[in-house]
Amino acid sequence: MNEGTRREREHAMLERIEVRVSPIHGKGVFARRRLRAGQFIGRFEGDPTTANGTYVLWLIDEDGGEVGIRGRNALRFLNHGDPENAEFVDANLFAIANIQPGAEVMIDYGEAWRAD
Repeated sequence: MNEGTRREREHAMLERIEVRVSPIHGKGVFARRRLRAGQFIGRFEGDPTTANGTYVLWLIDEDGGEVGIRGRNALRFLNHGDPENAEFVDANLFAIANIQPGAEVMIDYGEAWRAD
C-alpha cells in the first residue's frame, strides 16, 4: 500500500474518532461524531510481529494461524469494555452499537486477557 493511501485512510478515520485521556485506563479512543451500529470506524494498522506486547492486535489468518500487528495508528489505544461497543472483523473495526459523540469506543479483549 502506498503512503498516500494510508494517510488518506488515517485522515478519514480521525474525522470519526479521537484519542484522549480515558477514565478506564491511560489513553482511549472516543467518537467525534455519532457512530451507528455496523458503521466502519477504521483499520488497525502497524507492523507485523510475532511477539506479544502493548498495542498488539492478534488476528487469525485464513490458515488458522495467529498473526500479530503492532499498532501504529490511533486504534492502538482502544480499551476493553464490558459490554464492548465495537469489534474487529480482520483488522477493520466496526461499531456494534450506536456510539454517541464523546463516548469511548471499546472492544472485548477476549478470554485470554480476562484470565490474566
